[in-house]
Amino acid sequence: MSLDEPTTDTADTSTGFAALRRLADLVTPMAVRVAAHLRLVDHLRDGAHDLASLAKATGSHQDTLRRLIRHLVAVGVLTEPAPDHYEATAVGELLAHGHPATQVGWLDPSHMVGRADLALVHLFEAVRDGEAVYRQRYGKEFWEEVSDDPTLGATFYDMMANGQRTVFRQVAERHDWTGVRHVLDVGGADGDLLAAVLAREPGISAGLLELPGPAARARTKFEGTELADRVTVFDGSFFDPLPVTADTITLSFVLHNWSDDDAVRILRRCAEALEPGGSVLLVECADQSPSAPDPAFTSADLRMLVYFGGRERTQEEWREIAVAAGLDIASLSPALAYGARVITLVRTPSCFPGTPGQRE
Repeated sequence: MSLDEPTTDTADTSTGFAALRRLADLVTPMAVRVAAHLRLVDHLRDGAHDLASLAKATGSHQDTLRRLIRHLVAVGVLTEPAPDHYEATAVGELLAHGHPATQVGWLDPSHMVGRADLALVHLFEAVRDGEAVYRQRYGKEFWEEVSDDPTLGATFYDMMANGQRTVFRQVAERHDWTGVRHVLDVGGADGDLLAAVLAREPGISAGLLELPGPAARARTKFEGTELADRVTVFDGSFFDPLPVTADTITLSFVLHNWSDDDAVRILRRCAEALEPGGSVLLVECADQSPSAPDPAFTSADLRMLVYFGGRERTQEEWREIAVAAGLDIASLSPALAYGARVITLVRTPSCFPGTPGQRE
């Protein structure tokens, strides 16, 4: 079968056809993922530059590997500067595990997000039903696997940390922490945000709430460090009453993983645990141009749907979620790295007439 360019005399049709092929082609994305999984660029870095050596190093059929490499050369991931001698391009270098900006976590199906991305083949069902389809492909919910499988969980949190540390450093540096005594990081993974904040703010103590798997990683991270006495890690769910109260509760890249109804439930728990005058800090993307959306925003939005049944949200959509949970948006920070913002929420007095208990 071939996909031939239609016979036409119009340049517009020809241009449109080429653009559609670039948009719809599945071969190249899958070829890149296979290269990541085979660690092709790692093997090139280790000195295996010819086909026979690469086939042996990757455990691959030599002829079919040649065909894969030929396509990777054609699309600019690899080069062949001499016959049967292959090198990575600048793009291909991003497939190396040791590269400072490695993209392996997004692409290798043995990593959690690379694995989850393959569930996009069920996007039709997700759009039709309005629900996550990760379980449909793998038999478990995404978060079940993150918590239950230490290897997959480690690949997920390591990849997230690589992208989010810059954001967390900016949050720690730019947010006004004046008067804050106790921060509770809800769904705080292994504690990168807290580590950044506490390193700059010696007067703050903290708690971190997570599922058992990531909570264990957080304890290990803080044990034996100068921050150990200032952080308490709790096992638990943010759908249940939070274990302590705090004057500042942080949720970083958590709520986009959840539907509107679940996001409201989580925020309501946070609002219940706020001490008087406290605030909830959301670290999330908040698109301010819904009429001209950023493709990175819309792409991430569809991933959230497929993985979790969640969604990325505009500033107005965040306002609606907050109001439904009994909160108001007090401020929205300028954009940080990767389009993230700090959305500061405060309780609506009429929704919470009582005073929460004191911190344990």
